[in-house]
Amino acid sequence: MQSLLADGVKNGLSPQLILDKSVKTWFVTALFGQWMFALYILILYVMPTIVGNSEVTHNLLPGQGVEDKRVFDGVVFFSHVVPAIILALCGISQLVPTIRNNYPRFHRINGRIFFILGISGAVTGLYLTWVTGMRFSDIGSMGITLNGILIPIFIYFAWRTACKKQFNLHQRFAVHSFLLVNGVWTFRLYLMGWFVVNQGPLGNSRNLDGPADIAMSFACYVLPMLIAELVFWAKRTNNLAVKWLVAFVSVFGAAITLIGVGAATMMMWLPRIEKVFYALF
Repeated sequence: MQSLLADGVKNGLSPQLILDKSVKTWFVTALFGQWMFALYILILYVMPTIVGNSEVTHNLLPGQGVEDKRVFDGVVFFSHVVPAIILALCGISQLVPTIRNNYPRFHRINGRIFFILGISGAVTGLYLTWVTGMRFSDIGSMGITLNGILIPIFIYFAWRTACKKQFNLHQRFAVHSFLLVNGVWTFRLYLMGWFVVNQGPLGNSRNLDGPADIAMSFACYVLPMLIAELVFWAKRTNNLAVKWLVAFVSVFGAAITLIGVGAATMMMWLPRIEKVFYALF
């Protein structure tokens, strides 16, 4: 087996090359998706408030149809939603080696902002879900609730390892923190991508408590974190079989993100952005 894989490398098929290309593809796709999400939040939530027509936002809330959807603290809601614009715009830059190596001061400041806003988003998200009742169902909210609980835990270890100058561990915890903070964003990608692949709902329910919904509510952060750990493993090992396996898994992860970003952009973000513009102008 090892000899066959070695022959593949000699013929120009390098697992490291495939791995690097798939990671870069994921990065570019995620960057576009993050910026589209930031634009979506800005137009859907901030613009109607600025022009004094917040009723538009209420009519397009993701939680539309949930009982008592208006019973929540508006300040908490906006302190949860608006910082997501900053997280989407600057969070992914923390993963760029060039920025990390050449602009360490920016990396530290940007990282602290990301950590603070990430913890704030987790706390306010849990408050909105379980105190104000802004959820579709109890069981359907379990996966995202665990996501919110894990965010401050991983951010703490990312900060702690940075303070101790354990930079390899810090990088791993920081990557996992990034993936956890973006769990809800990833859930949107998986959900829309699932609809596209299956040409409609399959195992989904209106209250997001179908088997597919529940699986995706956990997979939206568990799967990316697992792939990230595999990538870190591939970088540490010289085993060709492992490198090939992780390379193909990484390609799979990049493909899921690409499908999800395309589906979410066309099916969720752009249609709602268009509705806001029609309602306001």
